[in-house]
Amino acid sequence: MSEHGPYLEPTQESGRALVMRRIAGPVVMLNLLRFRALADYSAAPQLAPAVPVSGAEAYRRYIEHTRPFLAASGGELILLGRGGSFLIGPEAERWDAVLLIRQRSVADFMAFAQDAAYLAGLGHRTAAIEDSRLLPLEEVDALGL
Repeated sequence: MSEHGPYLEPTQESGRALVMRRIAGPVVMLNLLRFRALADYSAAPQLAPAVPVSGAEAYRRYIEHTRPFLAASGGELILLGRGGSFLIGPEAERWDAVLLIRQRSVADFMAFAQDAAYLAGLGHRTAAIEDSRLLPLEEVDALGL
């Protein structure tokens, strides 16, 4: 966990900052995820499985729930990868999984993230995650840096 505590949800300020970036075209979301050893469904008991599951299993359930809504909004899961030790970075910091999600636009991402049917399964993510990072990336050509 970071010195500031876990990061689990975007803030109004970070959402506003994303919109103000005025990214034209696709946006790729880099997700870094650290799972709980045991999923905590206290915030969404209606989604809790009959027997306790790991955070990784709860996140697998979240992905399963999310994929249709992501596809319907024009998004796609580009990469789902298992984390490990950094080659360059803090030795003590670990991320269990990395996801890259491409969305057609920031507006499409925002619509996806506010879809009531999608939000109904968000409790699986909440149960799964101990800490996370979400970095919106704007695709550019090499000269655009």
